[in-house]
Amino acid sequence: MQKPNQTQASPTHMQTPDFSTRLQKRSRPGETLIHAFLFFCGFVSILTTLGIVFELGKESLLFFKSPDVTILGFLTGTEWQPTIGQFGVLPLVSSTLMTSFIAMVIALPLGLGAAIYLSEYASTKSRSILKPTLEVLAGIPTVVYGYFALTFMTPLLRGIFGENTVDIYNTLSAGLVMGIMILPLVCSMSEDALTSVPYSLREAAYGLGATKLETALQVVVPAALSGIIAAFIIGISRAVGETMIVAIAAGSGPNLTLNPFKGAETMTGYIARISGGDLAYDTPDYNSIFAIGLLLFLITMGLNMVSRSLVRKYREVYE
Repeated sequence: MQKPNQTQASPTHMQTPDFSTRLQKRSRPGETLIHAFLFFCGFVSILTTLGIVFELGKESLLFFKSPDVTILGFLTGTEWQPTIGQFGVLPLVSSTLMTSFIAMVIALPLGLGAAIYLSEYASTKSRSILKPTLEVLAGIPTVVYGYFALTFMTPLLRGIFGENTVDIYNTLSAGLVMGIMILPLVCSMSEDALTSVPYSLREAAYGLGATKLETALQVVVPAALSGIIAAFIIGISRAVGETMIVAIAAGSGPNLTLNPFKGAETMTGYIARISGGDLAYDTPDYNSIFAIGLLLFLITMGLNMVSRSLVRKYREVYE
């Protein structure tokens, strides 16, 4: 009896496909172009930011080289009168923080409440109507908000608290209208964070006997806390950088006060007012614009860094 040839390759071995050839990276010119375009967009964004910081730093250096200006006096001084050599930025910073605080007192609870309603209570039809209607506020020009604060909110406050108490230009009306302006931003970002929470968490809470309100406040909101914090910080940054509302309604004179019924000029309001004037280059008034702009940039960057750290700390990951 003839033995089979042991050296003959089996049919299975002969038909084994070449997987190494199939797994090789294929050439995709379209994807390569998209990747290059996205890289170019990111590079331009970074380059633009560096250019802004460079210009702010260069012009601010000219301001701090002035014999009447010191960094310590600039940050701690309580009088801002560049024409007489007083360069204390605290009046501008305090009014900026006060208007931003008033705005966030309005925008945070109302925005979060509206987001909870849209995410947990509103029907699909109601959400499709209410959310676009709310976001229409984000498309209104800020100059319109400014004149709304001056012609509607200020007379309303003067009618409630008295004309002798509330000045025509005051930080309260500017802060209230700023809160209305950033309300769609806070609401939209918070609602997106709440909607991204897995529905299984809600079902588990309902299975344990929790009500809809208890589920929303004790389960959904804590699970979406990182996104809500990010919305709050971005809202604060938007309020700090607002220009036209405070330039029109808050006042045009630096004033170190904590009374919201009084007028006070903010950092952005001062920049807008001085930029519209006829100033000579390399004068203290002109260079002070860039010093205040650099300080405003540092404040905003600090808020963004705090936002990133808080989001990283409270972020929840679900599978």
